[in-house]
Amino acid sequence: MSEPRDLDNLPLLTPDERAVYEWQTWVPGFGESGQRRLKAASVLVSRVGGLGGAVATYLAAAGVGRLVLAHAGDVRPGDLHRQTLMTHDWVGKPRVESAARRLRELNPRVDVVPVPENVSDANVDRLVGMADVVVDAAPLFAERFAMNRTAVGQRKPMVEAAMYDLEAHLTTILPGRTPCLACLYPEPPPHWRRQFPVFGAVSATVGCMAAMEAIKVIAGLGEPLAGRMLTFSLREMTFRTVRIYRDPACPVCGSIPAAPASPSPSGG
Repeated sequence: MSEPRDLDNLPLLTPDERAVYEWQTWVPGFGESGQRRLKAASVLVSRVGGLGGAVATYLAAAGVGRLVLAHAGDVRPGDLHRQTLMTHDWVGKPRVESAARRLRELNPRVDVVPVPENVSDANVDRLVGMADVVVDAAPLFAERFAMNRTAVGQRKPMVEAAMYDLEAHLTTILPGRTPCLACLYPEPPPHWRRQFPVFGAVSATVGCMAAMEAIKVIAGLGEPLAGRMLTFSLREMTFRTVRIYRDPACPVCGSIPAAPASPSPSGG
């Protein structure tokens, strides 16, 4: 869904939806047509911890029609300082069910599909196939590489977000137009670890930005981080955007023909 859908094929908004989403439809270039595109869209969020939970929260609040949440395991005490979709009374119970419960309370208009599985080679085709856009918030590169490979193969946009300590990076992958994850990381970084230092506020910061990237891609709003990577450090409060390039020898996307540039976004 890197191109906005034809309005004639989009669901109409109910009076209740118009009332709930009114203020965001005032955003120039978005409007009711953008809201209808959100309502028609499905987004896969891989992991709904500190980062992915913020993504899911703001996509649900914004009115994305369907959220597919993939995350295995139960809530642990160490999750609670950053994973705001988890609650103390849910410790020992499935994370993804806690997330789904909280998101349905936030916005019952959204179809929340909890999948108690982490992305793997065995399920990635099915999970990516359930969505128009993928948001990668997984902590392990095996998951990230599987989603990247499948999103590129299925021509699905993927928002790539990660953080460590007080630093984070963000980019949006549009197959055929931008570098994919394998262009940027041919091999898993040797320093990458499953457990890492983290403040919830840092996870939420990049998670909110990733949610906005997904909204922009779906609605044709503004300029997503296509072919660019945003990096920032909240320790120094510095932000930098750098140009990134496709690797013509990339084993994942190198053989994909270049896609034509997208037309200027339209909303209203």
